[in-house]
Amino acid sequence: MYKLGIDLGGTKTEAILLDENLNAVERKRIPTPQSDYLGIIDSISSLVTKLSENISDYSLGVCTPGAISKQTGLIKNSNTQCLIGKAFKEDLEKKIGKKILIENDANCFAMAEAKIGIAKDYDFVFGVIMGTGVGGGIIIDKKLHPGRTNIAGEWGHHTLHQNGKICYCGKTGCVETYISGPSLEKRWFELTGKSQFMPEIISNINNQFGQKWKKEFLENFGYGIANVIDILDPDVIVLGGGLSNIDFLYAEGKNSIYEKVFSDLVDTPILKNKLGDSAGVYGAALLHE
Repeated sequence: MYKLGIDLGGTKTEAILLDENLNAVERKRIPTPQSDYLGIIDSISSLVTKLSENISDYSLGVCTPGAISKQTGLIKNSNTQCLIGKAFKEDLEKKIGKKILIENDANCFAMAEAKIGIAKDYDFVFGVIMGTGVGGGIIIDKKLHPGRTNIAGEWGHHTLHQNGKICYCGKTGCVETYISGPSLEKRWFELTGKSQFMPEIISNINNQFGQKWKKEFLENFGYGIANVIDILDPDVIVLGGGLSNIDFLYAEGKNSIYEKVFSDLVDTPILKNKLGDSAGVYGAALLHE
């Protein structure tokens, strides 16, 4: 059976069709109609129609920001706000006329890296997303572990600092308010008075302010991941999202993690993803595996 995957992103929506051997047969990307719920439904339906027109049997998985509430069946915790409170799965199935599986972007990322990516030789994988937000997914024996209420892996909303920075989720001190891209850029502005994006920041950290910024980042990153290891003790941690391209996370960052883990032996591999920004769409297609 062919496998069709859709990755609904904030700016682009991507579709992929895999054959029985998981080889990519066709791919398409289109802009996401932001803030237009019905437009999103229509655009996904159009992509599915185009990629499935020459095949008779296929499964369909969708990677989406946010998760489906087990209580209501509606989308929750989505940074694509027009999805929040909507019966997205039900509406999409009605539009397409086919049953689908839906998971959030972090779960799809973890699925892809665990099955065909850098972590394919490991049994227990924790996939990390560090970009505009901070999230995670848990894969055990190549199967997704979503948790009792579909929030397994959400380390981005663990409390890192009590009475810390205010998070959009309503709590304070969340990991995401310290080591997401926007949070790090905001902290850079507080220290230097310069409004710069992450690539510019990384190239300018060899000064007094830069070293302070880096030290804080490494400390918060270390505590955040060490907490995950203390609770889950996975075989491997794979980093994804835009911040996964920061080289020092795999050396100094790993050392910061190891210093904080509650064990006399710490050797958890901290690996960079293999699939890049294609992990989401591959993961969506692989949800039916």
